Amino acid sequence: MITITAPTRTGSTPADPTTGLTFGGVLRSEWIKLRSLRSTVWSYGLVVAISLGMALLMSLSMVNGMSGGADAASAPADQQASFVVDASVFGVYFGQLVAAVLGVLVISGEYSTGMIRSTLTAVPRRLPALAAKAVILGAATFVVGVIATFSAFAVSSAVFAGIDVSASLVDPAVFLPLLGGALYLSLVSLFALGVGTILRSSAGGIAAVLGILLLLPTVLQMIPADWAQDLVPYLISIAGMNSFTSTTAEATADGFGVWLNLAIVLGWVAAAGIGAATTLTKRDA
Repeated sequence: MITITAPTRTGSTPADPTTGLTFGGVLRSEWIKLRSLRSTVWSYGLVVAISLGMALLMSLSMVNGMSGGADAASAPADQQASFVVDASVFGVYFGQLVAAVLGVLVISGEYSTGMIRSTLTAVPRRLPALAAKAVILGAATFVVGVIATFSAFAVSSAVFAGIDVSASLVDPAVFLPLLGGALYLSLVSLFALGVGTILRSSAGGIAAVLGILLLLPTVLQMIPADWAQDLVPYLISIAGMNSFTSTTAEATADGFGVWLNLAIVLGWVAAAGIGAATTLTKRDA
């Protein structure tokens, strides 16, 4: 009787599903996706253009309204810095809308084209893919926001120099609000990414995010009830703008401090992120 044994294959071992693509590789993949989208270039270009345009418009309006600027030129240094900073960050209010749209499109575009299936096949655990999107989007938006706000500061400084009003960029009361405006744009994009992941729709995600940023504050302010007015300072757009339009860490107009306003914004981002993570892991692509 002849016994035949199957030959054993050497040098070939089954792939370990827990290894393979590293988080660094996922980050590189998401960076390639983000920079290859035409919407990214247009969106970030608009953020910078809006910041420069609004800074120029606000600076000219403020200078023309100061009756020659004699009083403004003799104002204390902190007040002069406030004039320049307020004009410099004015464009963030409009830039947040562009950042929000981009945040939704980063994820909803993959669902509309079906690319999300390839993404989740390459990263079966799913959450690293979402985390990589958030890291790349947040970092890129922050960098663009820094470019936008500091460029806007240069424009505002040039306009105010005509009436001998100046602000030093090394002053914490100047560069911290500029950085705060860039950080807020980054956080808005991350909030929009979370909403877009939950809704999986470009139209629905953009409508929801813009509604929360613009419509919800207006609706609550129109309701003649104390509970509605009490909720307004806790909205992401209100808290976000108050987190950097004040040049000090003292209480702002809403009675909160800069850090508390920032914590409120982070709470909105965390809520959207938790919802996105839950949706991504529980539902099919």
